[in-house]
Amino acid sequence: MDIAERQDLLNVSHRAVEQTGNGDAGAVAAWLLVCCALVFAMVVVGGVTRLTHSGLSITEWQPIIGTLPPVTDAQWGEVFEKYQATPEYRQVNRGMSLAAFKGIFWWEYFHRLLGRTIGIVFLVPLLWFIVRRSMPPGLAPILVGIFVLGALQGAMGWYMVQSGLVDDPRVSHFRLTAHLGLAFVIFAAMFWTALSLLRVPPATVSTRAAPLRRFAYALTALIFVMVLSGGLVAGIRAGFAYNTFPLMNGRLVPAEIMLIDPWYLNFLNNMATVQFDHRAIAWVLALTVPVFWLRVRTSPAAPARARSGTNLLLALLALQVTLGICTLLFVVPLPLAAAHQAGALLLFAAALNVAHALRSSTMSSLSSPATPSPRTSAARRDWRASNGVGYRHASFDVIRTVLRRRSLSLTWLGHGGRRRGAGVVPITAKRPPPNLQGETPCDFLP
Repeated sequence: MDIAERQDLLNVSHRAVEQTGNGDAGAVAAWLLVCCALVFAMVVVGGVTRLTHSGLSITEWQPIIGTLPPVTDAQWGEVFEKYQATPEYRQVNRGMSLAAFKGIFWWEYFHRLLGRTIGIVFLVPLLWFIVRRSMPPGLAPILVGIFVLGALQGAMGWYMVQSGLVDDPRVSHFRLTAHLGLAFVIFAAMFWTALSLLRVPPATVSTRAAPLRRFAYALTALIFVMVLSGGLVAGIRAGFAYNTFPLMNGRLVPAEIMLIDPWYLNFLNNMATVQFDHRAIAWVLALTVPVFWLRVRTSPAAPARARSGTNLLLALLALQVTLGICTLLFVVPLPLAAAHQAGALLLFAAALNVAHALRSSTMSSLSSPATPSPRTSAARRDWRASNGVGYRHASFDVIRTVLRRRSLSLTWLGHGGRRRGAGVVPITAKRPPPNLQGETPCDFLP
């Protein structure tokens, strides 16, 4: 066997490792991004459903049967009769016509239908990738966990609706906030996984980018906290009070901020306190995000993807703050309020994108120490793992088959190279081992 033939053998083995080890990562990432877009639509439709007071129009939870809407007059009459027995109809919408009821019914129906659609769009491809074994290793349990979160989200939605079908014709603001927060968690899990599949991890992780990375994580967490505070604002309808800016009815801190006793309940049930907290978090973000943008733009350790991502993050923050102020000043009009809720998810996605880019940032070759040669057994194991050799059973089987056909010892490839002096010369698909011509596989044994 000459050197060219052995080089072809190594190229075939390397491609087999990549194909078997990574699976169809691009297709999985594209599918997850489609699911992210559907979740975004779900959040927007959910916001409109809440703003139009449509969430209590369907009084039953029927995941399968409820897929079909009422068609005949008798079916519409039955559904409307059930709604007339709810506290919302008796206390808020008494005398509502059937035509007006249909208007709020369709928003809640499409909200639930979109949830079912997301479940199908997620589950069917997931089973397809698992059955075909075209998913990257270790990813299936993560995606199954995301599906479980989606199922819990559906149950949480009904648990929230139930709270408004009793004495008080309003859903619990705690359950509403949990419902919104879980939607953001599901979105974050899918979006982060998709980015991890699309972006190739670097060979060397930057230590200089560690402060920026922690800064990005903190901003992402703070934006999530702001989303939760926004859920409380929406749940107790605090946006209909203190419709002035920047002061709250002429005061920096409203006098009613600690009106409820015990004091800690003000942060959950007091309109003044809940809105003040939401404003305070927005002010903190308005001050810290520009600082973060400047630090990323001037840091040599920040990759180009992070720098462009901070531009988007800063622009979306300015848009989101503007939407929030306008929503407050115009007393929560439907278009502005829905856009404000949509902007929150876009801002959260932008923060995740920057955090992920900094997580995979790399140092330049001038500022990073030279990579040592794998001299110890532990280093050789790390090198083989990073190159996809020896630790994935499916990939190893492919290599073993190719090597058997060529009558080449598997031990030679498993060691990753030929011992030479104090170091080891690794074998890659691009660089064949030196002095390969004329040697037998036994020459590569330790």
